[in-house]
Amino acid sequence: MIGLKSDRELAIMRRAGNIVAEVLNVLKQSIKPGIETIELDRQAEALIRKLGGRPAFKDYKGYPANICISINEVIVHGIPGKRVLRDGDIISVDAGAELEGYYGDAAYTYPVGNIDDESKRLIAVTQKSLEKGIEAAVAGNKVSDISRVIQDFVEANGFSVIRAFIGHGIGADLHEPPEIPNFVMEECNLPSRDADPVLENGMVLAIEPMVAAGKYAARILSDGWTAVTVDKSRVAHFEHTVAVRDKSPEILTLCQKKNR
Repeated sequence: MIGLKSDRELAIMRRAGNIVAEVLNVLKQSIKPGIETIELDRQAEALIRKLGGRPAFKDYKGYPANICISINEVIVHGIPGKRVLRDGDIISVDAGAELEGYYGDAAYTYPVGNIDDESKRLIAVTQKSLEKGIEAAVAGNKVSDISRVIQDFVEANGFSVIRAFIGHGIGADLHEPPEIPNFVMEECNLPSRDADPVLENGMVLAIEPMVAAGKYAARILSDGWTAVTVDKSRVAHFEHTVAVRDKSPEILTLCQKKNR
């Protein structure tokens, strides 16, 4: 079942989303050469709790940190630690917060110091693909309409959409139906109503394209979490929590006082 959120639930999710947006905004200022990724994790936890939330990822299915930090060829679920950011890296920060039983989830990719032109373009294309996916999140469209615009834009720009990880519904659980692929699953054998549901007013989706500069093949490292590209090409990742509306989708993971 794909749940439709009430006005009360959406109001809470806006507040949870605001916490996530504030965290990403603050961490952006700290992302510089020389900082250890564990320090970013500490800052995120402190701010989430200060704002009245709970880190959504800590202990989720055993995940050991408060946020995910994925550098260069890491696709997603990178674990913060002693690694020091270097000039020229790109870093994706995925943050989630729970508030009063509801979740917000978002991710941004940032440059560390001076980055090369291909990395700049990778970040720009991935962010734009998210914007295009969000524009398609209106009632009456299907999930595949989101998937198609993301895939078409990414591939037209010479990059690859990661297949191993996809977006999802979100609400009282961090991961809810429906699944939101960033590519069109034409080969899927599931009944169309399950594989490609029609979007309805009140659905809330975490749309999150992950885009590789090279090929999309992925593997998981020995820690059981960190996913990397097989060819070690760089990856950018952007995500917003989005409420489906009849005419224009609403992004819930934006700072309410001043959008970034």
